[in-house]
Amino acid sequence: MTDLATRPDAGEDDARDATSSGDGDVPSYAWATPEAAPRKRRAALWIGIPAGATAVALVAASLVLIAPGTAVAGVEVGGLTAGAAADAISTRLAQTTLVIEGPGGDFRVTGADLGASVDAQAAAESAFAAHPLWNPSSWFPGEIEAPIALDETRAIEALRTVAGDLFVDPVDAAVAFDAASATFVVTDAVAGEGIDVDTVQGALQGAFESGELTRTIEASIVPVEAAATTDEATATAGMLNGMLDTVGFYIGEERTVPVARDVAATWVTVTVEDGDFAISADPAAIQPVVDGLAGAVDRAPVNATVVTDTAGEVLREETAGVTGRALESTDGIANRFADLLEGGNAAFPLTVTETPFTTTTLVRRIEVNLSSQRVFLFENDQVVQSWAASSGLASSPTLAGNFRIGWKTPMQDMGCFPGATYCTENVPWVAYFNGDQGFHGAYWHNNFGRQMSHGCVNLPVSSAKFLYDWAPKGTQVSVHY
Repeated sequence: MTDLATRPDAGEDDARDATSSGDGDVPSYAWATPEAAPRKRRAALWIGIPAGATAVALVAASLVLIAPGTAVAGVEVGGLTAGAAADAISTRLAQTTLVIEGPGGDFRVTGADLGASVDAQAAAESAFAAHPLWNPSSWFPGEIEAPIALDETRAIEALRTVAGDLFVDPVDAAVAFDAASATFVVTDAVAGEGIDVDTVQGALQGAFESGELTRTIEASIVPVEAAATTDEATATAGMLNGMLDTVGFYIGEERTVPVARDVAATWVTVTVEDGDFAISADPAAIQPVVDGLAGAVDRAPVNATVVTDTAGEVLREETAGVTGRALESTDGIANRFADLLEGGNAAFPLTVTETPFTTTTLVRRIEVNLSSQRVFLFENDQVVQSWAASSGLASSPTLAGNFRIGWKTPMQDMGCFPGATYCTENVPWVAYFNGDQGFHGAYWHNNFGRQMSHGCVNLPVSSAKFLYDWAPKGTQVSVHY
């Protein structure tokens, strides 16, 4: 029997017949496994994919890389990304070395030693912006500037480490209290010397820009000014001395409790911080003076006494009135005064409670009774003293009227001039009230109660002294019969 699987013309019906089962000895058949179809050939496709990927990568790279021939300062950065270029710039600067020739020999420092820095990222980004790989028109040599900076403190430390003999430290100006003059005085600053950092920075910049890994220069020695200058010290001493002129505790404009200059000087300390003068004050040093303030400030009121005429015009202040006062709490005064001193103010305002004074008025006047030949002193219309007196003789009478005491002198010669009819020397306690007529003591007679004088009113010397002291200039004098 022919195998159906090998018959090219075997059809569907034959297949169904072959798989059907019949009676008797009719055999059963199965389909043969079909041959696999031939695979298509894709060699060309696999060859093309790498080439395409490479092209894409090149395009992508051109979008982030810097064009060939580009340099930042002396560092070639062509073909690098901005980030890689920044690293290259920083590395080159750190490695750039200066050989500095000094009197004692040569020494070497690197950019890293000097604390040199550059904005490498900004320079790299500027290089890419000006010369990107994707723009063929920018493919020509280009130079991007990259100014460097030095950490001056670190640079000086590095230079001192390798060439300490070339440095002389400056000496700061100083301010101190001089007990002999009781003033703050200045010690002038003294300049030092050292290697010029600006010259070092310029040499490092030049080497970096030219692409030199090493450059040799001569040591340039320049003066190094002190951080704390003489001018600053002078200004500080002037301020402190001004404070000593005014230091104390004040009530209003009155410096009620002055503080001695040498004491106040112990309250403050002058220091130098980063070249600046600073003043600090110690509250503990101030406190002992604060503890004694109440005894120096507190006082009871003192009542005033004034002498007036009958119209109330004050002729003399017998006793000056003084307002009473009591210091309020002293808590915190030392700390607050310390704060004022540190700010340059040495006048501390005190707070007190005041008690006003009262005023007693003494209305004084004098009467001369020519009839009784007596002098009466009135105070508030009460007679406080009365004495027998001697007024002018009939040929030189004491004139009646209302007058006021004018010029006074404790002693005077009377009538002692050419052509005078008398001369009395050393006349005491003279108080004129009417031209050349006045009260005075008469040591040459004791005939008081009778007319004896050339027009003045004679009194016993002790009585004349009392009147002289009791009656101020302007006291009213009434002369009558």
